[in-house]
Amino acid sequence: MTALHNTPVVEPVPGQGDNIVSTKGLAVGKVGLLGAVVIGISCIAPTYTLTSGLGPTISAVGQYVPAVLLLGFIPMLLVAFAYRELNTAVPDSGTSFTWATKAFGPWVGWMSGWGLITATILVLSNLAAVAVDFVYLLLAQVTGNEAIADWTRNLWINIPTTMVFIAIAAYVSYRGLDSTQKLQYILVAVQILAIVIFDVVAIVHAYNNGGFDFTPISLSWFNPAEIGSFSLVAAGISLSIFMFWGWDVTLTMNEETKDPEKTPGRAATLTVLVIIVLYILTALAVITWAGTGEEGLGAGNPDNQESIFAALSYPVLGPAALLIYVAVLSSSFASLQSTMVGPARTLLAMGYYKALPSMFSAISRRFRTPSTATIASAIAAGGFYTVTRILSENALWDTISALGLMICFYYGITAVACIWYFRHELFNSSHNVIFRFLFPLVGGGFLLIMFFVTAFDSLNPDYGSGSSVFGVGTVFVLGMGILLLGAVLMFFTRVRHPDFFKGRTLKPITSTHDDQIPMPEPADAV
Repeated sequence: MTALHNTPVVEPVPGQGDNIVSTKGLAVGKVGLLGAVVIGISCIAPTYTLTSGLGPTISAVGQYVPAVLLLGFIPMLLVAFAYRELNTAVPDSGTSFTWATKAFGPWVGWMSGWGLITATILVLSNLAAVAVDFVYLLLAQVTGNEAIADWTRNLWINIPTTMVFIAIAAYVSYRGLDSTQKLQYILVAVQILAIVIFDVVAIVHAYNNGGFDFTPISLSWFNPAEIGSFSLVAAGISLSIFMFWGWDVTLTMNEETKDPEKTPGRAATLTVLVIIVLYILTALAVITWAGTGEEGLGAGNPDNQESIFAALSYPVLGPAALLIYVAVLSSSFASLQSTMVGPARTLLAMGYYKALPSMFSAISRRFRTPSTATIASAIAAGGFYTVTRILSENALWDTISALGLMICFYYGITAVACIWYFRHELFNSSHNVIFRFLFPLVGGGFLLIMFFVTAFDSLNPDYGSGSSVFGVGTVFVLGMGILLLGAVLMFFTRVRHPDFFKGRTLKPITSTHDDQIPMPEPADAV
């Protein structure tokens, strides 16, 4: 079988000169390679991700963080190649949802889309929470009033502030990728500069008797065999996978990029390569300066793990810690805004193909962006954050751990979908053997194994923050509860909107003929 290149059909926008839109109504040709990489890095949000994820990872595997980062990076890179191959054949903003549907049919496709959407909703609420924490840290340092930093613990202040951040991010995303790119160039530059400065200063100080618990860098830190327990390795990998998650936003923009068959895949690969360098450098800096002990400023101290930069920035940089506070705030807001791109465009695709009510396919007439889908993403993120913050003080940690489950789930399905989609031509060339069979098999298979191992381990209440619901670990309840909710909604949607599930709107690949049934025009919204 020869995969057909289903490049999105484009057409002029009435009254807008030479501007063109895809069949879904999205503006075309707005993002180049550099812009896509910047948005990809922004969505991963290295400064935010490090401050939220590095502590729990150190808690799981100690000084062997570089090893699990590499173990998490390798399947992500292999899956990125699978995404690239699928995007070349079917550049569609639905990404995992669309590709899994074409490979395995509507039921698997719907759940894959649900996994992507819920993972991004979870992280949106998390991003907003971290942004709020660092707003008040920044205000406390600028004003000299340390009491302001504690305002974030007051739910009557914290929750409304978080809602404001989510609303602002949704507004910028609603205005389109032009606004997104211009803002992201500045925010990404700030956070990368801050990370590099922190890392260099921490390592130099540590080697010159300026660290808290100087721990010389060792090559053994890169050897996962030194960790011992496979469960510890799996827990660390699950957390490190969360730290790499977000690069696939470059693929959800594929209908809006210049050269949609090549730019998104190249951007995804470049994004993960830049991120692994930043992460390993920071892991080395933190462990070398602070050690992994559980006392004082040690990186293994539970009091430091929820936000490692909040704990270490001032001890490492002194007054210049202000730069890190600004960077984490920038990173959180930048990612909050760019992450909004992913679920909105997946919801758009699901509405367009009638897998969800057609209102989700509504497009802003002015900005040519998903209107209802963007607003729905913001409302869902705000609602999830409000509920979890009221119910649990450990929501941040447990949400990050549950995210690892969701990410392994839908990335693994998408990678395996690549193999099945190209099944009739896997061995036609060495390129196909490597990029359409071997890489997706190893990367996707590994992530699916991690999904089941982590799900089993998270049954234990000691997993994650140590909290439980009726004796079952909160991480398991969050992750499996979200998937179960998705299954319920899927059956409900099948009853109310059967066309998608009957293959009338998005056909699975069964032969060399990949004819897609013509769809109605996308709905317009103000």
